[in-house]
Amino acid sequence: MSYFEGKFALVTGAGSGIGRALAIELNRLGCNIWLTDINEASLNETVLSLTNTAPNHNTRVVDSGSVSEIKSLASEVKSDIGYLDILINNAGVGLGATFEEMAMEDFEWLMDINFWGVVYGCKAFLPLVKQAATGHIVNISSVFGMVSLPTVSAYNASKFAVRGFTESLRQELEGTSVHVCCVHPGGIDTNIALNSRGTINDMSRKEKAEKFKKVAKTSPEHAARKITKAIQTRKKRLLIGSDAHFISALSRLFPVNYSRVLARLIPETEEIKKALNSHE
Repeated sequence: MSYFEGKFALVTGAGSGIGRALAIELNRLGCNIWLTDINEASLNETVLSLTNTAPNHNTRVVDSGSVSEIKSLASEVKSDIGYLDILINNAGVGLGATFEEMAMEDFEWLMDINFWGVVYGCKAFLPLVKQAATGHIVNISSVFGMVSLPTVSAYNASKFAVRGFTESLRQELEGTSVHVCCVHPGGIDTNIALNSRGTINDMSRKEKAEKFKKVAKTSPEHAARKITKAIQTRKKRLLIGSDAHFISALSRLFPVNYSRVLARLIPETEEIKKALNSHE
């Protein structure tokens, strides 16, 4: 019997990328799932990818940057089942531009989804997760929650914030039934660059997406398997991909000059700077 069989999980940003892969993997493992995304068509495509008909699945169109929509969803889950075994705050967006050229409304848009969406989700669902026999909260940060690059200052800020918030929350919940994990994916082959805002050197979204795919070496399916294993083993921090492990070590060895080392050792660093930023 799978650890996840019969449990209830909620995954945000389930319309594509890691979120969709998590939905498929949790469904395969027998987990009942609530799936949210701002794009209804993408959510429907995720549902069509589910192969296990035994567990239940529910979908809701939710803007992760809207506290009212998240609270409404939490109330619905409470009324329906009364608890939640697993919360995975995965929804995220990208923004590529220098800070000087960046529109502040774009910066705020990104922070609302990438950071405040995580905070709102944890605040709304923590009481339900505490009602589970063994609860899990998984927040998706990034390798860019460990190191920073130019032209992605907003993205870096959001992912460093997710890391700090999650590590604090984990310590607050130690000794309780709730396990908290912060996930730092490296380059994951998703549509985040295609769906991002901002411009860098007049590159189109398609050009950014093509450049990003050159440095995104890990599949969403591999990331989903790593995350479900981390949930089962109650891992506190998860690095996904050899690039994530390398960058984690680099940030500790060269906390100030890691950018020089990255540029020297990884030619694609310049592509990363131009192509965008992350993973979801």
